[in-house]
Amino acid sequence: MSTDDKRIREFAYQIWESEGKPEGHEARHWEMARKLAEAEALAPKKSPKAAGSKTAGKTATGKASESKTPAAKPKAPADAKAKPSSAAKVIPPGEKAAEKKPRAPRKPPAN
Repeated sequence: MSTDDKRIREFAYQIWESEGKPEGHEARHWEMARKLAEAEALAPKKSPKAAGSKTAGKTATGKASESKTPAAKPKAPADAKAKPSSAAKVIPPGEKAAEKKPRAPRKPPAN
């Protein structure tokens, strides 16, 4: 079995699982997987720098290039903090948001 066939098999299995393992859809899953594998093969390969490889930053001699500035640590975005429970909730497509009823004003205590 070639590596292409293995990749198609992996894609078909992932598609089958993602759809809840339905029966009778094998031909469609294999066709989708074949198209994904073809697209993957035609896609440009990432350079070592873009992929974050350990070989990034090395010169042609194989030695690591010397940098005078230390690498900066990536900062977490400001919105990465936990949101309060009152934050808006995501509503799936096709479902309506539950409308909140306005509160009735409070009556003053009877004297």
